[in-house]
Amino acid sequence: MAKITFDGIEVEVPDGTTILNAARQIGGGIVPPAMCYYTPLKGSGGKCRACLVKVSAGSAKDPRPMPKLVASCITAVQDGMVVENTINQQVMDVRKGIVEMLLINHPLDCPVCDQAGECDLQDFAFEHGLSTTRYEEERRTFEKIDIGPLIQLHMTRCILCYRCVYVADQLTPERVHGVLGRGDASEIGTYIENIIDNDFSGNVIDVCPVGALTDKTFRFKQRVWFTKPVNAHRDCATDKCNGHVTLWYKGKDVLRVTARKDEYGEVKEWICNTCRFDKKETSDWTLEGPAHINRSSVIAQNHYELPVINPQVLADLPESTTRELERNPPLRLGGLNN
Repeated sequence: MAKITFDGIEVEVPDGTTILNAARQIGGGIVPPAMCYYTPLKGSGGKCRACLVKVSAGSAKDPRPMPKLVASCITAVQDGMVVENTINQQVMDVRKGIVEMLLINHPLDCPVCDQAGECDLQDFAFEHGLSTTRYEEERRTFEKIDIGPLIQLHMTRCILCYRCVYVADQLTPERVHGVLGRGDASEIGTYIENIIDNDFSGNVIDVCPVGALTDKTFRFKQRVWFTKPVNAHRDCATDKCNGHVTLWYKGKDVLRVTARKDEYGEVKEWICNTCRFDKKETSDWTLEGPAHINRSSVIAQNHYELPVINPQVLADLPESTTRELERNPPLRLGGLNN
């Protein structure tokens, strides 16, 4: 085990844990952002530089600081390591530069992009970016490529995080897409415009942090904040598919089906294309209840999950008030009717 101090908070983690995952054990606003790292995908991380942090003490044995900022998603902790993230001004300034770099060629598609409202790049730019840009050159453009009837590729929005390549590599032996070209000519594409067609191809949509890969069956149908996400499951016969999903409703209609994501926007268990694209009737699923949405998310604007009252607050309420809340709760009460 190794003890690491992250933004003044000490945490003990297993040897080999990355700085980013150590910070996630603490949680909250001190966790570095991540645009390319994805926990279930082996080899991911170290490409977008969004998670750079300052190591002000390398270890207890060698307390010298690391000379440059390091990518927290691929740097392992050392016992006695001291890391600065939100409390280091250099980190904050460099992060603004990373946002500016990622947005250099990114088009202003937010008003028409299906990813708007659940886009990691939007969140990253809002939290760490500037409201102005210094870039005056011509933006990078690409010819449109048809990669099949289910997935839409917008290469101009891509930030080359490689997530879609890794998920195709590790879920199926039939990957036909990858990174073509070099330098500023690099792009996600298929060799001789092959169609991406395998049982798990839809997962590239879930792992994409921007709107570069979107669901053609959901395309332009609805803004995500006008839909209601509901957790559901079914017994799926496809190997590797766990059948646990989130259904996105508009009225009684299921507009799309996605794999479930954790608090860091990562899918832990994959779903097949049958569950994602072919099962869009409520009768196909066993409903579990409203999916949890972070209150700071724009999706929460039209979300109907009832917030939780802290049980400590209940202790200070009169007994008559508590009984009335139990009979007719305007909120979901922690410890009473979870």
